Amino acid sequence: MSAHSTEPARLEFGVLGTAGIADKAVVPAIAASDHAVGAVASRDADRAASFAARHSIPRSYGTYEALLDDDAIDAVYVPLPNGLHGEWTKRAADAGLAVLCEKPLAADAAEARAVADHCDRRGVTLMEAFMYRYHPRTERAVELAATELDDVRTVTATFRFPLSDRPNDVRLDPELAGGSLMDVGCYPVSLARTVLGAPDRAYAHTGDTRDAGVDTELAGVLAYGDGRSARVASGFDTRHVERYRVDATNGWVAVENAFDAPADERLELEYEIDGRRRTQ
Repeated sequence: MSAHSTEPARLEFGVLGTAGIADKAVVPAIAASDHAVGAVASRDADRAASFAARHSIPRSYGTYEALLDDDAIDAVYVPLPNGLHGEWTKRAADAGLAVLCEKPLAADAAEARAVADHCDRRGVTLMEAFMYRYHPRTERAVELAATELDDVRTVTATFRFPLSDRPNDVRLDPELAGGSLMDVGCYPVSLARTVLGAPDRAYAHTGDTRDAGVDTELAGVLAYGDGRSARVASGFDTRHVERYRVDATNGWVAVENAFDAPADERLELEYEIDGRRRTQ
């Protein structure tokens, strides 16, 4: 590449873990881009090798540390359980690597601030992997809310799905920052903050229907000083629902199947502004 080229540098990614989201979505997405996955690591060397063979990844490791020591790696993707995100993001930053970390970035707000500050001090790029935020449909909804809706007053957002009863599910492990808020409720919260900004106060009611020590159901309110609000909900006990709606004084925007982008589904948004309803 010439010194004056405006082409982005080709990055070689390492993947810390063999989670389903990496297997089904992120690794194929990287492979379809101008970048590449050069290595994968797991605490189980055989699992890492199998994952690498399935995706034609040239190198696999039986420890996360070994991948961070791989000099060919430029950036890492971290799809580990929630409670491990902060630690391994900081360790990747210590190795001088850019980090794409699965949501949520950390187990709580204090750890998230510490992780972001740590990466800033190390001079590495850090990004939280909220794919939906960069989907054209979301970008259009946010654009409508910002430019065509007058005085947005409320956001209502929900992400629920029926979690199976498989044993040892990390989503039900309090030591690994499990729970519906951390797993899927972070999407409604992200959407609400994208549209309305940071709230003045937050309230929540939770339930633990499985005696797991985590929230399996959550209903929350983000409150703003001027009377605006967002209502968010998440859970593991109902049918699959992903939706949000933004209401303003002159109309609304609504999106179904809001936080995923299945390749085999037609993705639309509906909105009404000054009495005119449209679907895009």
